[in-house]
Amino acid sequence: MDNVSVIKIFYLSGLTESVNYRFILFSLTLLCYCVILLANLSVIVTIILDKNLHEPMYILLCVFCMNSLYGTTGFFPKFLWDLLSPVHVISYSGCLIQVQVLYSFAGGDLSILAVMAYDRYVAICRPLEYHNIMSKKNILKLVCFFWSTPFCLMAINVSLTSRLKLCSPYIARLFCVNWIIVTLACFPAETIINNVVAYITILIYVSLGVFIVWSYIYVIRTCVNSIENRAKFMQTCVPHLLSLITFLLTLFFDFINLRFGSKYLPQHLQNFAEIEFLVIPPVMNPLIYGFKLTEIRKRLLVFTS
Repeated sequence: MDNVSVIKIFYLSGLTESVNYRFILFSLTLLCYCVILLANLSVIVTIILDKNLHEPMYILLCVFCMNSLYGTTGFFPKFLWDLLSPVHVISYSGCLIQVQVLYSFAGGDLSILAVMAYDRYVAICRPLEYHNIMSKKNILKLVCFFWSTPFCLMAINVSLTSRLKLCSPYIARLFCVNWIIVTLACFPAETIINNVVAYITILIYVSLGVFIVWSYIYVIRTCVNSIENRAKFMQTCVPHLLSLITFLLTLFFDFINLRFGSKYLPQHLQNFAEIEFLVIPPVMNPLIYGFKLTEIRKRLLVFTS
């Protein structure tokens, strides 16, 4: 069929200038991945084993950490292998799967942060209705809906990309990126639908971001006149805000690098900008919640002692 790509392998050229330091990079990357696994698994296991933590806020945190493990698994094992390999390649199907995993992970993070923001809004602004609105059953429904939505959106984008005939197998990144694959299309006219769906996807994520901001505006307004609510905000909302700011900053730098980085940044800085969203949030989030949320901190100290 004419609309099926004949390319079977992609060449990843992001590591070309770092080949002399690959063993150092391998050691640092392996250490980073181990920290991500240990930190996120510690929070997940702590929440699952302690029935006192089976509350909406902690359930959402558990799902948040699970999503981090899902996303980083789509990058780190392959990247570690590339650091030890003389040739950095990935199969066509493997590339599309990596795109699906990495970007559904990023969308899933934003979606879970939206549910977390709504949870804090109900807890502080509508406390009498909290247990009815944020029941375990409703939490599971919200999590399933908000996580499956970015997964399905990304699946649509990937399926549209898979129909394109490509004229180059070279990707100047450390991992596969849907937008770059689309730019490799032999016939740009065929990518119009890809661009339309991509902008719709971005609009949906922007809407989620607006919803999160709206939720916290109401929370802050409610907390201004109440000492008790201010204490609750500092204890439970600050970690969410730190996670949100970290996530948005890493995505912003990745977007800037994707559009303009190749013109102004050396390769090693481009590489760092590319993988920020796969390193910083998965490392920082469990540490932020582990130190800030008293119940999590207490349970972790008990399990590690």
